[in-house]
Amino acid sequence: MSDQKQLVLKREWCKGCGICVAFCPTKVLIMDTDYKCTIANIDACIKCGLCELRCPDYAIYLKEAQDEQ
Repeated sequence: MSDQKQLVLKREWCKGCGICVAFCPTKVLIMDTDYKCTIANIDACIKCGLCELRCPDYAIYLKEAQDEQ
């Protein structure tokens, strides 16, 4: 069983408040031209969960990564 997590973004739930972007310590998230959150640099994500904790709409979260088979 993997203890790896992956970042999931449900853009249709995002209202564009920018809270997740402001709290991301590694600048993984940006606001795009539609004023929605976008994952810009997934390789820099340290999976701290600050975005998940602060999103008022549950639009971004960490989930257990599925093993590729």
